[in-house]
Amino acid sequence: MNNRTIRLRASAAILIAAFASFILSVTLWFTGSEQQGIFVGLWVPSILSFGAVALQMGGKRHE
Repeated sequence: MNNRTIRLRASAAILIAAFASFILSVTLWFTGSEQQGIFVGLWVPSILSFGAVALQMGGKRHE
């Protein structure tokens, strides 16, 4: 696999994880677990931030 394919798959995995966290958060919120929904909702920006940093560091290593 080339570098572009690896980065594309990593980006997709990060977005899927963030979207799953968002869906879980909304589900918790509307089923009456508001506090847990807020907590899980805070994962979304954390996952996206981690992914951005990881992709940047991975790109620097291969250059």
